[in-house]
Amino acid sequence: MITRRGFFKLVGGGIAGVMSLGGYAFAYEPLARLGIARYRLTPPGWTPGLKLRVVALADIHACEPWMSANRITAICHRANELEGDVTVLLGDYASGMNMVTQYVHSSQWSKALATLQAPLGVHAIMGNHDWWEDRTAQKNGGMETFGHRALADVGIPVYGNRAVRLEKDGRGFWFAGLEDQLALLPGRKWGRTRMLGLDDLDGTMAQVTDDAPVILLAHEPDIFPRVPERVSLTLSGHTHGGQIRFLGRSPIVPSRYGNRYAYGHIVEEGRNIIVSGGLGCSIAPVRFGVPPEIVVIDLG
Repeated sequence: MITRRGFFKLVGGGIAGVMSLGGYAFAYEPLARLGIARYRLTPPGWTPGLKLRVVALADIHACEPWMSANRITAICHRANELEGDVTVLLGDYASGMNMVTQYVHSSQWSKALATLQAPLGVHAIMGNHDWWEDRTAQKNGGMETFGHRALADVGIPVYGNRAVRLEKDGRGFWFAGLEDQLALLPGRKWGRTRMLGLDDLDGTMAQVTDDAPVILLAHEPDIFPRVPERVSLTLSGHTHGGQIRFLGRSPIVPSRYGNRYAYGHIVEEGRNIIVSGGLGCSIAPVRFGVPPEIVVIDLG
């Protein structure tokens, strides 16, 4: 039989445990941890002898105190140390939270990202929050966002339904980057009754003019069921791994497919996608079981 003193000791211990868990999820994991998620694969259609290391950063969500310009710079320095042949940015540079002390201007986060270096360059796509936080872009129903301009100003090319051919050691490959699938918000003030994407998968793939392997950059992984076998690898972010993850599953995933494309390397019908857990937070500054990460993919 538990005593009164024992009861209060148990309750106190439970409260302390909850507070410790909350502190970890709200402070330590989103602010202090940085993991390196490594993958090694030779996907179908990959050119024999082509060895390529891709370093990928996703979902930065620049804001104070969670993702300051200084922290972004430090993450970029760590990414450079991983010695990728090429670096890709998978969208969502703008914050998606109200629980901030200050928003980081696009001129600041783009300057931090300009410290990234790779022999074959740094290549970027936009994410949904980059569109959602830009009222002018929403009003115009497309064109470009302040994120597009900020990255262009520091010399980082942005792929909006565009494919570009690169080479390493005389062997070619393609980057095909989609514009965002959730770019335009619904609303009377915008004159839209539903969410509209600006992605054009068919038009982007039509720009690929030879048999060299294709790496598709798509912020949201929900496009994956439509990706043709011609694409060797799809790289996505957006989900943050659910931000809270237990035993390989997340209670909430911002995808119509739920946990199917929440995180990691998924293979379906011989097609490959890698979904980054991302770096920042959206909605709330909470991470548990899926710390911020830089992704490294060794191909070939």
